[in-house]
Order: sequence, then C-alpha cells, then structure tokens
Amino acid sequence: MDNFLSYILTAEFAYSVLRVTTPLLFAAQASVVAENSGASNIALEGIMLFAAAFGALGTGLTGSLFIGFLIALGGGLLIAVLLAYFALYLKTDIILSGIALNTLAAGGTVFIMYVLIHDKGSTSSLVSLVFPKVVIPGIAAIPVLGSILSGQNVLTYIAFFMVFAVWFLLYKTKLGMHIRCVGENPDAAESVGIPIRKTRVIALLISGFLASLGGVFLSMAYMSTFTKGMVAGRGFIALAAAAMGRLAPVPTMFAALFFGFADALSNVLAAMSIPDEFIKTVPYISTVIGLIVFSAWRKRGRKA
Repeated sequence: MDNFLSYILTAEFAYSVLRVTTPLLFAAQASVVAENSGASNIALEGIMLFAAAFGALGTGLTGSLFIGFLIALGGGLLIAVLLAYFALYLKTDIILSGIALNTLAAGGTVFIMYVLIHDKGSTSSLVSLVFPKVVIPGIAAIPVLGSILSGQNVLTYIAFFMVFAVWFLLYKTKLGMHIRCVGENPDAAESVGIPIRKTRVIALLISGFLASLGGVFLSMAYMSTFTKGMVAGRGFIALAAAAMGRLAPVPTMFAALFFGFADALSNVLAAMSIPDEFIKTVPYISTVIGLIVFSAWRKRGRKA
C-alpha cells in the first residue's frame, strides 16, 4: 500500500493526470456542444481516429507541423460533415450513423496508412512532428505546483481553455442560445425562426473541431506517431464524461479529470507489475462505476 501511495502522491502523477485527460477533455466538450443541440455525436471515436491518423501522416509527409495540423482537422471534420449529412439531410438514425462512421474510421485509417506508407500498424516509418511543451514563467519556479502545471504540451492548456470557450459559446452568445433552444424544444425554437437543421449542423461541426483536437493531441503530442486503434475507446469515455457532467462544460471537465485519473492510475499499476489484462480494464471499469454513481445520485435527487 505504501508503495502504491508513493506512486500517486507525487507531482509526476498529477502531471500525468492532466496529460492523459487532455484528449478526453477535448472530446467531452465536443459532446457537450452536440448534445446541447439535440444531435448526439456518437462518431467522436471516428473523428479522433481520422484526425490522429491524418495529423501523423500529414506532418510526416509534408514536414510541416502547421500543414499537418490543418490536414488533421480536415480529416476529423470530414467525419463530422458525413454525420451531419447522413443524420440531418438524409434523415438516417444519428446513433446508427455514428456507429457506422466509427467502424469506417477504424478500417479506413488502416487502409489509408497502407496506401500511403505501406504499413498497416503505425506511421513509425515517418518522422512526424509534435506540438511543443510550454514552460510558464513564474509558475515553473513554484515548488510542486510548477512541476504539475508548467511544462505541459501546448494542447493541454488549449484543452482547459476550451472549457471556458464552450461555456462562453453556450451561455453568452446568440449562437449558443440557439443551440440550447433547439436542443431543449425544437418546436418552440422553430416557431421563433431559429433554423433547427442549420443550428445542429453548426453544433456538429464545432463538436467535430473539438474532437479533432483530441485526435491531434494523441498523435502529435501524447505520441509522435499514429498506431492502429490508438483512440482506444476515449470517444465513448468522453460521452460518459459529458453525461456525468449533465452537458455543462465545467462539471464535464471534472468528470473528464476523474476518467483521466483512472487512465493515469492504470499506468501506475503497470509500473507495479500488475497483470496487463487487469490494467487495460481500469479506464472502462471507472467509466461504469462513474455512470452507476451518477445515475444513483440523479435518482436520489429526483426523489428529494
């Protein structure tokens, strides 16, 4: 037990929690925007996969971080556009459309890798570029706190800034008001002239942009390469985080941090020679436990 605590009660562990929370936070905020419009973005996993793959391939083949980043965003937004087109224009079931696009992304990224670099497993044969880490002047010199907050990747700081940005969008802008109105009562929104389909398309595109940033982090910050299936269920965990946060940006951030803690904990257990089969289940077990606790709390609140 003492050995376990010696691992987690450290600045290094807290640093890793923020690091592994980053892609979850992007994806969870993406879900918040989409769900508030009444259009569930189940394709988060596929968006992140495409963005991660296109980012690693883009930087590796062009030698430019900026161009690779734009290609990554384009890849992720492509899935978001397809979801919006299928669900909002062709009137398909949005849940089934999202599942289909996730399946497409899982196989499509492998196919694209094979076509471009003749490798079905990873882009390790390419020299991919990554976003830099940022040392914050002043904070870096603070004992313990500086080791946690300073030196993170620039995308980690952007992820936490996006919590404020999504909050501002939803509660302080006209577009945000339209998104929430369409999600809460589409008939009432339509009666006052708010275009339902257009608003949901915009919400899904914003959601796709945020989720794409999560994918970018995985292959251009967390690692310097793309590997087959590297998103590893983070898109679905992000959906759970948004549900636990009741589709509000700040509570969703704390839910994402909880799941990030579980993910970082699995890395600690690996260092303690815990069986790999158990370690891989930790993030998913935490998701189930979190949803059970949240569901029980919500039912209790309704009875009160």
